[in-house]
Amino acid sequence: MNAINGKVVWITGASSGIGEALAYELATKNCKLILSARNSDALETVKSKCSNTEVIILPFDLADFDNAKNHAAKAIAAFGKVDVLINNGGVSQRSLIIETDFEVDKKLIAVDYLGTVALTKALLPHFVENQSGAFVVVTSLMGKFGSPYRSGYCGAKHALHGFFDVLRMEHQKDNIDVTLICPGFVQTNVALNALTANGTKQNQDDEATQNGVPVASFVKKMVRAIECKQFEAYIGGMEILGAYLKRFFPKLLHNFVLKSKVR
Repeated sequence: MNAINGKVVWITGASSGIGEALAYELATKNCKLILSARNSDALETVKSKCSNTEVIILPFDLADFDNAKNHAAKAIAAFGKVDVLINNGGVSQRSLIIETDFEVDKKLIAVDYLGTVALTKALLPHFVENQSGAFVVVTSLMGKFGSPYRSGYCGAKHALHGFFDVLRMEHQKDNIDVTLICPGFVQTNVALNALTANGTKQNQDDEATQNGVPVASFVKKMVRAIECKQFEAYIGGMEILGAYLKRFFPKLLHNFVLKSKVR
């Protein structure tokens, strides 16, 4: 196990949900934190609750991937290095393919895939130079199998798996680790903030999310997966079985998902 205690950790999507809870958990492990998201006020609130550790906020929009190199330079300058980048920022979706504006698909790819890739590539030379580093990517079980109303989201998350599997292969020689975290249902605002067919927020929670894993419990399991250098970690309830059904019994999973009432 590679303890994360005392590491310099950069978290995107740190203003709420998994990213916020992760900041609190890592603060107890004396990590130096760089917190990023669009909402600087929310980041300041999270920072104020991270006691007994050093915290820098670095606000930006993941969709602004043309400035990724500038963001990476600022993150490195904050503490002189970055040990771990946790790519957590993103947005979900709740709309049928036939009804969804193409602009929504473009936004999902820009935020959930291209923004993460751009930031990763901007930081990669720093890790190679140090011959050390870890990329952690919060994807989703939707990166392993699909579900109605989430087509663009699934597409972006599947793409992350392809990209980071290759990054792991190419840079194992540089002592760079890659851990893909695949949440199931977690008690966050992911459903409330999900994009609808015209790009507006859904502003409505769902029962599955409300009954999901408490976010504080989720991040403890996530940190353990990072420290154990797992390639992939499925964290959730019974829904994680879908990842195994997809591999061995894809038609069974297909029929099960169609009969489920999850939206």
